[in-house]
Order: sequence, then structure tokens, then C-alpha cells
Amino acid sequence: MSRREADGGAAVPAADGIRTRTDENPSGERRTGAPAALRLVGIEKAYPMPGGKLEVLRGVDLTVPRGMILAILGASGAGKSTLLHVAGGLDRPDAGSVWVDDRDLTSLDRESIARFRARRLGFVFQFHHLLPEFTALENVMLPALWAGASESAARERAKDSLLRVGLAERWTHRPSQLSGGEQQRVAVARAIVNRPDLILADEPSGNLDRENAQRLAELLVSLATENGQAVVVATHNERLASLASAVLVLDGGRVREPLPMEAERP
Repeated sequence: MSRREADGGAAVPAADGIRTRTDENPSGERRTGAPAALRLVGIEKAYPMPGGKLEVLRGVDLTVPRGMILAILGASGAGKSTLLHVAGGLDRPDAGSVWVDDRDLTSLDRESIARFRARRLGFVFQFHHLLPEFTALENVMLPALWAGASESAARERAKDSLLRVGLAERWTHRPSQLSGGEQQRVAVARAIVNRPDLILADEPSGNLDRENAQRLAELLVSLATENGQAVVVATHNERLASLASAVLVLDGGRVREPLPMEAERP
């Protein structure tokens, strides 16, 4: 039995290779008519190499509705990080289109993509990338300020984000004064401060111990289930994959049949 079946919805493989609930139509839109948080159509990406080119993504199609946490699994070099970079506008595909809500990122210039990304997307990476001279609160404020919020509004939103990740008492601490798990939770708070519809996480628990990886997995799932945000996470963490509402496997840049989602959690 899949986890989706255990939750009361039949798990069926969609055309793009993702197991989804039957209350989502094949286009990836909810039946309310709201656009999917993320839609990739025919994505191809290759990099020049001596003597030829390395094909990383080969015609990838996927749709991620709001409220879904999608775990992307695959061996190192399969294209997981490249897929997230393309989905977030950090890298341009060679072919295909990237839709975030109702906007095709491939139709925008670099400056427009950067503005859109600051306002509508959240990123979490394996390393937290916090600025060491800034406090947790100041680090979380930065995306809000970049997106045009006033300092007072950015401060309040940053405090709310830190509260949501369980760090309300730590916002005056600098990264060196925080544990590894706390640093990564600050990174999540930074990713959600602008209340994005889509959060992209690349091996977010890769540098964490088991306990902190578990906390981070539950936090990411809560963002999808409680706040209706879409979360796409590239991971080798089986626990996080078991909590996801869908799994996609990349193998050599191609989508293959997803792993079954088991109702029993480890």
C-alpha cells in the first residue's frame, strides 16, 4: 500500500512518472483551476565536455501541485541538482519550459528571473550559506529586503519565520553560536520568509546527524501539509522520502518509475 492510499487517496502514476492523488488532474492543476506551483515541460540540459557534451537532463516532464512534497531520488550525477537549478531559474535549460505558477521562466531575462526568484521561490542547500557576521534574524531578513520589503516588515517576517522553525529564542545568535541543525533551520526560515509557493531543497539534510535530519524532514513536510506550499527536495535520506507525498527517480537524466511509497514509516 502506498502512503497516499493510506491517506485515503488512490496513488496512480501520472504521465510524467510521479505518483499523485486522483484529485489532481493530468495537467497538474487542482480541480479548483489554480495553476500548479511548478511545471517542467520537455526539459533538456547538457554541458560541453572535451570531445562532446554531457547530457544531464533528457526531456524531463513533471508537475508539482501546491501542498505536495516531492522527493527526487537518484545516484550522484543523475541530474538532481541540475533539475532543481533549472526549476529555480538558477540555470537555463537548453530546451523546454519552466513554469512557476503562471510564469514561464524561460521567457524572462536574467534580471527579471532574479526579481521573480527573490519574491516567489525559496531555496535550501546542503550547506546553509549563512553570512557569519550576521545574526540569525539578519540572515533571514535578507531575502525580504531584496524583494523590496521595508526593514520593519522584513524584521517581523523574519521573526515569524524563525518562530515557525522553532528558533524564536535564537535569533540574536550568529551562525557560529548555533548547532548544525539550528543553522540549517535558519536556512529554512530564510527560504520561507517571503512566503513562496515553491521551495526547492538540494540535499538539505546531507550534513546533519540522524536526529537533526529527522527534524528537518518533518519541518519540510509541515510546510507542504499545513501551509499548502510545494516542496521539491533532492535527497538520499530515506526517512524524508518516506514522508513525501510523491517520489521521482532520476536515472541518467531521465525519469523512471518511482519507488513505491510504503504506508509504514521507519
